[in-house]
Amino acid sequence: MDKYLVLENGKVFKGEGFGADKDVIAEAVFTTSMTGYLETLTDPSYKGQAVVQTFPLIGNYGVITPDAESDMVGVSAYIVRETCEDPSNFRCETKIEDYLKKHDIPGIKGIDTRALTRILRESGTMNLMITSDPSKADLDKIKAYVIKDPVKEVSVKEAKVFEAEGDMKYNVAMIDCGTKLNIVRCLNKRGCKVTLFPADTSADKILEIDPDGLFLSNGPGDPTDNVDTIETLKTLIPSRIPTMGICLGHQLLALAHGFTTEKLHYGHRGANHPVINKETGKIFITSQNHGYAVVDHSIDSNIAYPLFVNVNDGTNEGIRYTKEPAFSVQFHPEACGGPKDSELLFDEFIKLMEGKGE
Repeated sequence: MDKYLVLENGKVFKGEGFGADKDVIAEAVFTTSMTGYLETLTDPSYKGQAVVQTFPLIGNYGVITPDAESDMVGVSAYIVRETCEDPSNFRCETKIEDYLKKHDIPGIKGIDTRALTRILRESGTMNLMITSDPSKADLDKIKAYVIKDPVKEVSVKEAKVFEAEGDMKYNVAMIDCGTKLNIVRCLNKRGCKVTLFPADTSADKILEIDPDGLFLSNGPGDPTDNVDTIETLKTLIPSRIPTMGICLGHQLLALAHGFTTEKLHYGHRGANHPVINKETGKIFITSQNHGYAVVDHSIDSNIAYPLFVNVNDGTNEGIRYTKEPAFSVQFHPEACGGPKDSELLFDEFIKLMEGKGE
């Protein structure tokens, strides 16, 4: 079936539909990852977005549901050059087309994804519509689309506990703004019992479990929209609970300290983004998925300093706090399917909990 991708600037791409047969309006973003497409599809941080895969062939090892990063498909639409019709892997359960259809997610293939990516790089992130009838595309309506309350949609509705592997050494409270499950796995295997709390949970509820550490998860959307979570963090900061944040969690912790955030021209999404540790000079290749960043010059040097910086564009990629045992990063040290360069940051979080109260 013919499908059309209509950008808010009026540019139209004709392709072939796959997955769910329905129209959708979403924010168009691109990812440069060559593998890990299931992890991309199931990342809640993509809520409200149509993901363009720059790698041309997607689906060659099929769908392997134990590798999913959540119980949902986070993307609103999926855009690829070509899908593999005959996936080959001993763990393969189904084809990507069938998986998207099951989760009611529309896709379009057979378009020039390189040309589309260049438009997004040069013009910046923009909205699009995927439709079987381009005459129905209202450019004003497409331009007006905004992602409303995405964190509320992807966060757990009630507290959920994930037990540690082996002996439970640490009790971690995680504020769930759209958690990728491999974050939980990385903590579990380090002896952490993890209690996942809804994003709007009060500070008092979190303190009831007497956590050894506080973890702030990734998630979708504009960080400044999460007023309740930011207020909760402001209340928790004086408690000096060892804290680590990832992605949206990094941004929310910064906002709670009075720093500011900004929307990037087209964001960072993929598994090949270099960042430099300002303390050691070491460079890590990281997995990233974000459209906003903390404004570097807004960081108050009396209470914090930049910990990581993006090598490509100089944007902030991490903060170390000097008045409390806390740090956060913009990238994903739990990355699946890779790279694993920065997973050691979870060990740093463990060390903070070992020195609880210092």
